[in-house]
Amino acid sequence: MKVYTKRGDSGKTDLIGGERVAKNSPNVEAYGTVDELMACVGVLIACGESEGFRGQLQWIQNRLMECASILAIGRDPKGVASKVPRIVESHVRQLESWIDEYESRLPPLKAFILPGGKCMAVAQSHVARTVCRRAERRMLDVEEIPLEVHAFINRLSDYFFVYGRILALENNDEQTPWLPN
Repeated sequence: MKVYTKRGDSGKTDLIGGERVAKNSPNVEAYGTVDELMACVGVLIACGESEGFRGQLQWIQNRLMECASILAIGRDPKGVASKVPRIVESHVRQLESWIDEYESRLPPLKAFILPGGKCMAVAQSHVARTVCRRAERRMLDVEEIPLEVHAFINRLSDYFFVYGRILALENNDEQTPWLPN
């Protein structure tokens, strides 16, 4: 299969099911943001500090590919979308399990923390968190998204926040509290 088809040169693309839409349609905006998030996770994987978390991060990338596929479903007269893998409640529970595990090892937060740090993976976790939140906002414009997809993306932004904190702890990277005026 060729990488280029020239079908998108006019600013339109196909959704799963064959519906042709503008490249700035709600579906494309949403799955494009999820694609960007997958790339952010790829950067986290590439950071040496994340080596012990590689399996979790690759699992997350696979679930994000499923989310993007669900967001790419358009009108589907042929029933093609029924073959798209689904996000299910157990995926959400897995994220919650990791969040709970990390939070049990972290000191309680006493202030908001500023994104960043000396450790690249800590800073990148905040980038992933904010891209995840944007994906969640973009999804609100897409019709008929299963609740589990919304829950998964919502929980995933929490995961990236706690993940960044656990990486900071493990790498002795001090987190900077917000100091309001």
